[in-house]
Amino acid sequence: MTRIVLGIDPGSRITGYGVVQLHAGKLTYLGSGCIKLARAGGSTDIPLSSRLKMIHDGIQELVQQFGPTEFAIEQVFLSRNPDSALKLGQARGAAIVAAAIAELPVHEYAARAIKQAVVGTGGAAKEQVQHMVKHILKLPRVPQADAADALAVAICHLNTNLLLSKR
Repeated sequence: MTRIVLGIDPGSRITGYGVVQLHAGKLTYLGSGCIKLARAGGSTDIPLSSRLKMIHDGIQELVQQFGPTEFAIEQVFLSRNPDSALKLGQARGAAIVAAAIAELPVHEYAARAIKQAVVGTGGAAKEQVQHMVKHILKLPRVPQADAADALAVAICHLNTNLLLSKR
């Protein structure tokens, strides 16, 4: 059975995505990138409601392009800034709604669990995640940080499910 996972690293400015396929026990990279939610030059003067729509629409396009069978997303982590945590939660919500509309099963993972599954330690730095994603998926170069995080979400989901199915 072939499984295609769309992994998402949500953000209110940049939402990373990564698509990984599992077939016959082999992981294959299908694509990754970012849904950028800022104007050229990095300005984020786009209203939050418009950015949430961009996330939703971007996820819908990715579903059409890659035909995933599953959807995995990073959970909200507690932030010192409640406003940032709220915006992150809203970005996650926009992505999850797009997945639900596509009738994809949605799976959520804590950042520490994702790092543990990919690097071997829950306190790994972004650079370590990028390096291991490159190594695991045999990529020619290190992916951009948000895309690497999204690929790590997809890898974590597949690893978690493989371990559970073996039990």
